[in-house]
Order: sequence, then C-alpha cells, then structure tokens
Amino acid sequence: MRIDKYLKVSRLIKRRTVAQEACDGGRVTVNGRVAKPSSEVKVGDTIEVRFGAKYLRVTVTSVDEKTRPDAAAAMYEEN
Repeated sequence: MRIDKYLKVSRLIKRRTVAQEACDGGRVTVNGRVAKPSSEVKVGDTIEVRFGAKYLRVTVTSVDEKTRPDAAAAMYEEN
C-alpha cells in the first residue's frame, strides 16, 4: 500500500492530500529513508512522522485497504 494512503486509512493523518504534502515536505520516513507519497509500506516497516514539534514513530502491524475508524489504531504499534 502507498504511504499516503496508509497514513489516511490508519488515521495517523486525517486526509490523503495532507499525507501527500507531508511526504513531499520530507516530514515522513519509512525505515529511516525519506518517503515519497508513492512509497510502499508493508508489515514490519517503521514510519516516522514529524508534525511541527511533535514526533511520532510507529511500526506497521497490518496493511488493510479499508478499516473502520475504531479499528484503525490496530494497524500500527507506537514505539
């Protein structure tokens, strides 16, 4: 799954366009490498997102195309 879609489906970022902008701005990394919006994500990958002063690091536990809002947090594990 693309990183921009994963960020939206997992509810780490609310809108896909915002996820794309974060990737284009160099604020998202996958396994330590700056991610483009089209970068692929798979189970076990580590994603880091910077929101201004806030920093979030998660490990991907599942990659589902569609997820209910209450089950979205099960798609990742915070580090």
